[in-house]
Amino acid sequence: MSLYDAFIGPFVDFGFMRRAFVACVALGLGAGPIGILLMLRRMSLVGDAMSHAVLPGAAIGFLVAGGLSLSAMGLGGLIAGLAVALLSGLVSRSTTLREDASFASFYLSSLAAGVLIVSLHGSNIDLLHGLFGTILAINAEALYLVGGITSCTLVVFAGVYRLLIV
Repeated sequence: MSLYDAFIGPFVDFGFMRRAFVACVALGLGAGPIGILLMLRRMSLVGDAMSHAVLPGAAIGFLVAGGLSLSAMGLGGLIAGLAVALLSGLVSRSTTLREDASFASFYLSSLAAGVLIVSLHGSNIDLLHGLFGTILAINAEALYLVGGITSCTLVVFAGVYRLLIV
């Protein structure tokens, strides 16, 4: 087996491998600058917290749409993530609790709520497959969504770059 067969051949021969590669590159380009910014501001827990905080919204979107609808689960996750961010910001401003501690409490609560929603009302096999599935199963619709979100993230980040540096 040559190096070509091991590293380049699968991407030439299989479309699902090309889609997975493009999705990984897009995710890396979009998440990298945000991760660096959060790390420099000593808020690295926020990325982990927000990734777990979207579970109840995605579960409700799954139940409302009746299946793995990317738009319904994405919209539900966006609403749940914004709610957790706003609530934790409100708590950290109105109490002596630091922002990362309030994020930790809200993300654990929302993760528990999401698991509860999934276990009581949903088909946990389908939803967990949708949330934690394999990158090799990405379809064109999801790839366009990842590319669009990455593009918007990079454009906004480039627009406010000077403000972030200051």
